[in-house]
This record gives sequence, C-alpha cells and structure tokens, in this order.
Amino acid sequence: MAENFPPDTEYLTIPQLCERWSVSPSKLHRLIEDRHLAAVRVDGVLRIPAEFAGAEEPLNSLRGTLLALQDAGFDTDEAVAWLLNENDELGERPVAALLAGRKSAVRRATQSLAF
Repeated sequence: MAENFPPDTEYLTIPQLCERWSVSPSKLHRLIEDRHLAAVRVDGVLRIPAEFAGAEEPLNSLRGTLLALQDAGFDTDEAVAWLLNENDELGERPVAALLAGRKSAVRRATQSLAF
C-alpha cells in the first residue's frame, strides 16, 4: 500500500530505530502495538516514517492522534497515509502540524472524519 504514501517519505526500519533509541526490538514492537508509533509495510519490510520518531522517543502527540484515527475507523495504513499527506482543513500535512506543536488543530481535523 505504499502508493498511498508520499513518494519522498523517509522511513526507518525496526533495526535502525532500535539502534537510534538503544531499545530492543520487542520494546519497539510494544510501542507500535500500544499506538505510540505506527509502522507500515513498504516493499515487504516493516518501516516507521522518520517524522514519527524523535531523537530518543516517539513523537509525543502521535499516540492520541493515532487513537483518534482508529476511533474514526482508520486502519494503520490509512492513518499513516492521512498523517503524511496534505490535509485541506489544516493547510499542511498533519504530521507537520504535530511537529510544530499544533496538536489541537490536528485532533479537531480527526473529529470530522468519524462516521
């Protein structure tokens, strides 16, 4: 499903992120399962968008947004695509808004997605 993601998206593999954060693969998989991070398969390999990963931990505001998208019926691939692609309501990519500290605006945008 990589076709739904912007072609210039930078990704990190599980081993790359384990090395960056000095954590075990099982710890990283727990972060993904608990929605602190999101990972998608690109060319058959599980990858995390680099913008979701800070220097030492996941982007702080990511978990609540991922949970809001899940509540709106999005699967992981759809949620990652929504975060990485331009959003008309925000006027930018939701992940860029999260990185800039505009978590509330992103959460408001997720509310309009629920059916």
